[in-house]
Amino acid sequence: MKRRKFLGNLSLISGSTTLLGTAYAKPEASQNQASPSPSKVLTEIRVATPSVVRVNEPFWLGVRLLTDPFFAGWGPSWQRSRATVNGPFNQSSRGIRYMENVLPLWEGEVSIAGDEGFEGISTYSFKEGSGPYESDRRPVRRLEGLRFSKPGVKYIRITDPVTGITGISNAIYVEEEKPQMRLFWGNTHCHSIFGDGIRIPEEIYAFARDESFLDIFSLTDHTEAITNAQWTYFKEVTNDFNRAGRFVTFIGGEWTSPKFGHRNFLYPGNDGPILRCTDPEQDNLAKLFAVARSKGALIIANHTASAGHTTNWDNGHDPEVERLIEVYSIGGINEMRFGMGNLSKSRAKQKEVVGSHVIDGLKRGFRLGMIGTGDDHDGRPGDALHSLQEKPEDYKTLLGPGLMGVWAEDLSRESVFKALWNRRVFGTTNNRTYLKFMINENPMGSEMRSSKELSIFVEVAGNLKIQQIDLIKEGVSVQTSKPGKNDTLWKTVEKAPGAPTWYYVRVSMDNEHIAWSSPIWISPE
Repeated sequence: MKRRKFLGNLSLISGSTTLLGTAYAKPEASQNQASPSPSKVLTEIRVATPSVVRVNEPFWLGVRLLTDPFFAGWGPSWQRSRATVNGPFNQSSRGIRYMENVLPLWEGEVSIAGDEGFEGISTYSFKEGSGPYESDRRPVRRLEGLRFSKPGVKYIRITDPVTGITGISNAIYVEEEKPQMRLFWGNTHCHSIFGDGIRIPEEIYAFARDESFLDIFSLTDHTEAITNAQWTYFKEVTNDFNRAGRFVTFIGGEWTSPKFGHRNFLYPGNDGPILRCTDPEQDNLAKLFAVARSKGALIIANHTASAGHTTNWDNGHDPEVERLIEVYSIGGINEMRFGMGNLSKSRAKQKEVVGSHVIDGLKRGFRLGMIGTGDDHDGRPGDALHSLQEKPEDYKTLLGPGLMGVWAEDLSRESVFKALWNRRVFGTTNNRTYLKFMINENPMGSEMRSSKELSIFVEVAGNLKIQQIDLIKEGVSVQTSKPGKNDTLWKTVEKAPGAPTWYYVRVSMDNEHIAWSSPIWISPE
């Protein structure tokens, strides 16, 4: 008998940008409140689009109209008309309850405007269509058939004419020719009720696709908490949601070792064994790396500098499989120790473990691409609201989720996994910042040889003003640019290398948003 797909046919997607430091009203409503107060008002409009399209190529637009977050109730699935916690037993071991931030009901009309060359509808009424759930009247929509007839960096603005509230899309690069590479957005670190989060896998995949509007997603629960039978279920759900050109998913998990740190693993195809530090066959890093090599899996080092689950680089590294590292998640920045060069306050943990940052691994010669992830536990991958939880108190220090930008040929498992493997990736604090970084025309993640002057190319665009771009060599900022605008092209040079070295860029924007490129490694010819 074919296993029933629960929520597997959901099709709508929505908004993007979540700003750090946003001031929210205190969540209201009790745990059993099924219908939030009708007095809720519009506070924000979020808009998401593809980051790269061709002139006259049709594309989609995702939009969500938000209110102050509130705790959602639960109800039987056959009576549900909005996102809920779908049962009284869906409670977290961490004390997390599900929160919502989309207006419960809104049937107004918004105006839609784009930059020069925009072609598409100019208004949309939320009386039309529905949200991702059956009979869902929330203002969550995916609109199709938009296009630009002229090339350049473009934006789309959606406005509520009554309040004047406007949401601005991420930057859209409209290219004359068919793009060789496109920029996709993803999250490869998230937890469900099977580990120490809330909501079931189908609900989490649906939220990632239909409300956070991610292109790429992997539910990487703590595998030590998952049985072999449950692992089969996890794989089936992941494969059910995978659709080339629409939403790419990867089978994976989090190997959660108190002794050796936490590592996510991702498989390139539709199968792979469960990996648990509690199994004698995988109870240390060498064994983990060996299985990963045999299965073509990718290993990602998680929240490396956070006290309590730290990465000790002395424990080992395998360059063939451990090729990525979390530079940012809800726990904060892992790039470098505060005061070394990155003075952002976006650090949730009070204690940063010296010697376990991204920089420390890179200085050892480990060639690690940088990504942003969520490490979400609240059933909202891509739009986590952990800091608003009532208890425990340490959740108050958590930040917004991170986001991973991926430069790939197309949106398919094969192409995206190849891009991850080749480190054509970068991390952000959940802002869809367009970022290209090249040296002598070699893209981020590359290993190259040169004894000539290095030509540095950095291109950045987003819906926030760019305060500063740092070109970082071996952990130290060696050049800076201060554009003071939303998009920029920075070209500069560095001397020919006399010894092996590496560079990456850090982009600092308004509202304490940051983006980090993966490094480029250079050896003299």
